[in-house]
Amino acid sequence: MGKLLSKKKKKESSNSNKIDEKMKKEEQEKQFAKLLLLGAGESGKSTVVKQMKIIHKEGFNENERKEVVDQMFVNTHLYGGIQDAYSRRNEFQLFDAAEFYFTNIDRFVEEGFTPNDEDILNTRVRTTGIIETKFEYEGIKFSLFDVGGQRNERKKWIHCFSGVTVVIFCASLSEYDQSLFEDSTKNRMTEALMLFEEICNSRWFTDTSICLFLNKADLFRNKIKTVDLNVCFKDYEGGCDFDNASEYLREKFLSLNRNPDKDVTVHFTCATDTENMQHAFDSVKDAILRRNVKDVGMI
Repeated sequence: MGKLLSKKKKKESSNSNKIDEKMKKEEQEKQFAKLLLLGAGESGKSTVVKQMKIIHKEGFNENERKEVVDQMFVNTHLYGGIQDAYSRRNEFQLFDAAEFYFTNIDRFVEEGFTPNDEDILNTRVRTTGIIETKFEYEGIKFSLFDVGGQRNERKKWIHCFSGVTVVIFCASLSEYDQSLFEDSTKNRMTEALMLFEEICNSRWFTDTSICLFLNKADLFRNKIKTVDLNVCFKDYEGGCDFDNASEYLREKFLSLNRNPDKDVTVHFTCATDTENMQHAFDSVKDAILRRNVKDVGMI
């Protein structure tokens, strides 16, 4: 009888400890502002994460830089022989940093080469699953979740939705004449708009602020000079003008928000530009502050 009681007490004690640990973990998580980084594949989300490591953490250690070298040589092997096709890149799944690779290939093959921050920012590694990055900025603790953007990865997002403070949605401006990696019949810009509408009006994000990063503005500025936006949007009449085209796309995305009270801010970004991303992230911090003020009933 005594042994049975002893086992029962041990089990109860074990269960109690598990509950205490769970409560402690939940309390620790409450101290972090939860940021969810969403967007279609190849919109620049992972580059945003890299920038957060550079700006708000200690950057990349030696092992991380060595790991990037392997991926850089994969990219070089895959794309290094098609420089002549660069001007027709909308016809291929050619990565955005191809020109950067073409320009720097001699440096990459030097003995003892170690990638710098710019090299890492321009190295494409497809995100699969969910990657969490924690950092602190101006007294606020952040937990940033980057999830795969391809269609088959999106089903993994669902359990990330609880308790999100801000959604950072990345959309590539420059891919209005390109098709999806996973579906060559679907236009990338059309896919981004459809996904943004779904996220912006989702029941999961009714009270969640959204920071829309219209990314790859540098590539868009160059492409719009020769490829009119009306190849994707027949009602666009602004010509090959960056300001007209970017404002058209800004309004196109904002028009998809069906809640006039929802906090949605838009920023034209270049994820490989550290200073630009610092300014953009300040808007995320401001969104959190607005959310906190709203929660205490001051607005």
